[in-house]
Amino acid sequence: MSYSSKDGRRPNEYASKSSHGYIIRDPEVSEFLDKCNLPKMADEVDVPANLQFSLDALENNPIKHIIAVDGGRSEVFVRKDFPSSTLTFFQFGALFFKTEDLEAISKKAFIDPEDMAKLNTIERYKLALPTKNILLKEASSFKESFRKSLVDFFMKGSAGETFAETLRWLIFQEFDAPIDVYNLSTCPSCGAGDIPLGFKIKKTEFSYQCPHCKEEIYITDVFRLHEAIDDELGAGGVLGYVTVLIEQIIIVYLIKAILETKPSILGETLFIKDGPLAFFGQTANMQKPLRHLTNFLTEKHNLFLAGLEKSGPFVEHADEIGKKLKPGTILLLDNAYIYKYILPGKVDITAPYARSSYYSGKMIFKSMDEKIYVVTIPTKNADVVLAPKKSDFHNLDVILNNIQKLRCDMYDNSLFPVALANKLVSLANHPSSAILEKFAKTTIGKTTTYRI
Repeated sequence: MSYSSKDGRRPNEYASKSSHGYIIRDPEVSEFLDKCNLPKMADEVDVPANLQFSLDALENNPIKHIIAVDGGRSEVFVRKDFPSSTLTFFQFGALFFKTEDLEAISKKAFIDPEDMAKLNTIERYKLALPTKNILLKEASSFKESFRKSLVDFFMKGSAGETFAETLRWLIFQEFDAPIDVYNLSTCPSCGAGDIPLGFKIKKTEFSYQCPHCKEEIYITDVFRLHEAIDDELGAGGVLGYVTVLIEQIIIVYLIKAILETKPSILGETLFIKDGPLAFFGQTANMQKPLRHLTNFLTEKHNLFLAGLEKSGPFVEHADEIGKKLKPGTILLLDNAYIYKYILPGKVDITAPYARSSYYSGKMIFKSMDEKIYVVTIPTKNADVVLAPKKSDFHNLDVILNNIQKLRCDMYDNSLFPVALANKLVSLANHPSSAILEKFAKTTIGKTTTYRI
């Protein structure tokens, strides 16, 4: 790594322009490259007929409402000089609209702003988390500051319901047969393992006490983010996990609200998440309660939930083989196909792809108007990916029929609700990051309240 000039008195050190020759002439490097394989191109892919299914048309579409959830984040410097300090702002949104409003607009030659406003109903949720070298006034460490900031967000919500109540409802399975104890992998203070968290009847209590060190444990510690946070290096490595996590907690929050107010609406609503239905990193343990919830809702009520991927190896592969699929074709992805054509790896028939993080299964869908989508839909169990069938996916035909109705021509293979939700909550590098950085620098440590 080169030296850089701090005050301009000495020049920057630049990288060598000839050292690459040592790498090129190294026989071990050449031997390593000879062993490598690249992903297969479209003409090398043999799409198995047994994984292809046709989309069944709907006589009656049960979907009357669409809810799309998306989130964005921006990490900003509060101080660039040593010791540098960073803060991350998150904004999440749940976009609501009726399918009849969208259909009415699509039939019009000119769109009235009042009609468009019907499709812009969005509930926003904002969160700020310390990312590096920022402490809350009441905290004794960076890790505690991060944990406290997250639990404070979960103690908020709307209409009298908090995200903390939703989280407890989920992990203690209050929607079905409640469990008495949830075992936390490690205490965030002393590191002791297998900490029992008991189910509490009082709805205002969301903290526990470690039986070993007697320190406070928050209900949000079940996400295990504290295991990947360092007081010196900060929390930069968990920001992506937080985004994916809260997007799905918002979906559960909305499902819970519907069940407690008017359960019949659940069977008329399609939930769409930007990205796959999965949890990653330290938060991967959340896939188990989510799978339990989706199975319960499918059996006792009705659930229409899908994740749409916009980037990554599966999307790139779908673009490659799109011409090989007929319009209206669903390509279910099994272990053998995934590891042969999409991801490098040896096929293991006992270890389904992403079994510890996904509560859904992947598929490539080519709509009747020849748009290509990578969709994840909840499945009954984690072994589905070994030999997937249409019947393994909850409400597959209904979901895909509605997805192809939501096409958006603004971007490649995009959906209208996902594109609109992203527009309403995403935080651009310019000017959002610059404005948020200035806002953070002038406000930190003060009590000024801004209403936007």
